[in-house]
Amino acid sequence: MIQFENVTKTYNKSVRAVDDISFNVKGGEIVGFIGPNGSGKTTTMKMLTGIIKPDSGKITINGFNIRTDPIKAKESIGYIADSPDMFLRLRGNEFLELIGDIYHVPSADRQERVRSLAEKFGLTEALPAPMMSYSHGMRQKMMVIAALLHKPPVWILDEPMIGLDPKSAFELKQLMREHTKEGNAVFFSTHVLEVAEKLCDRVIIIKNGKMLYSGTLEELEKQNKNESLENIFLELTEK
Repeated sequence: MIQFENVTKTYNKSVRAVDDISFNVKGGEIVGFIGPNGSGKTTTMKMLTGIIKPDSGKITINGFNIRTDPIKAKESIGYIADSPDMFLRLRGNEFLELIGDIYHVPSADRQERVRSLAEKFGLTEALPAPMMSYSHGMRQKMMVIAALLHKPPVWILDEPMIGLDPKSAFELKQLMREHTKEGNAVFFSTHVLEVAEKLCDRVIIIKNGKMLYSGTLEELEKQNKNESLENIFLELTEK
């Protein structure tokens, strides 16, 4: 459902943030994207969602090329950005109405989905209030609801657990598992190895724009016997 083929992105004609990377995410998979700060994770996420363009390579989402068929590709994506601080002048329910309009979610379906997701994440009473008054965690939960409102087949989540309380993080993990059971795909970045270990079918490890590893954490541990996952990660990313 995601094909990322030989993609490169350079800033200021010298800093290669993503260096000829290729990977894919199939339907039914949760794939974690791991790397230290400055490794190229957010640049990759922004190229996947069409926010920025690659210098070279091809990106396909749910069968649609993000460059030549951007609307169809973006309609297939549920995206949680690395910051929830947006549209803060809107009330929560106004923001979700806007998202529903953008993705052409039918009114009856929209109301039921908002009701269900707001209840799940404990935001029902907060919806009439301006998002400017929300805590960071509440804003993050609003971004989760907005990303899932149109039931997209592909979820692209940039550090989605940051700011979530334990119950909301648990609910999001459950939704991710349910989503892939329906044959859909989840690709998310994280710096929390414990989350990746418990949730992911595969992981991709990146550093300085280059891919260091792609596979299961079980395979990675077998290749590095008697090492903790944390030590393996540190050894890979500090070389």
